[in-house]
Amino acid sequence: MTDHIRYDVLARDALRGVLRRVLTDAAAHGLPGEHHFFITFLSKAEGVKLSPRLLAQYPDEMTIILQHQFWDLAVTEDRFEVGLSFGGVPERLVVPFNAIKSFFDPSVQFGLQFEPSDATTEPETAAPKLPAAPAPTAVSAPAPASAPAATDELEPPAAPSEGAEVVRLDRFRKK
Repeated sequence: MTDHIRYDVLARDALRGVLRRVLTDAAAHGLPGEHHFFITFLSKAEGVKLSPRLLAQYPDEMTIILQHQFWDLAVTEDRFEVGLSFGGVPERLVVPFNAIKSFFDPSVQFGLQFEPSDATTEPETAAPKLPAAPAPTAVSAPAPASAPAATDELEPPAAPSEGAEVVRLDRFRKK
């Protein structure tokens, strides 16, 4: 049976909408309370804009932390842009939502993971029949023991420890 509705694509887009909304609110009002975000993205995905220096340092993927030292966060329908400092050098990053692999807010133990095949963008003129895409995963995990205090520390977030609950949306799809 063919899935004409493409629930996997709808779920993925809805979860990216959560990320878009959170970043839009942060751009308008700042980060409330102890909230801060770890965002991992594919550095060579279509539409990603990094300096040659950062691309050489992070040729495959990069994790940024939006916490205290970021500026000019701007969010559009398909991407976000932000100013960050790396080793004391200010940089402007452009990251399409399609390039994002994971989002994690350790203050409330909430995260989203997108399969690598979700992170590649296809031209808008692609044939209407889309390839099967794995569903995104929502993650509820304990906060890392110590979160970095500055955005120029680019260590990836700690892996969720025991007791983390991972909900795979594709388990509800017919195989």
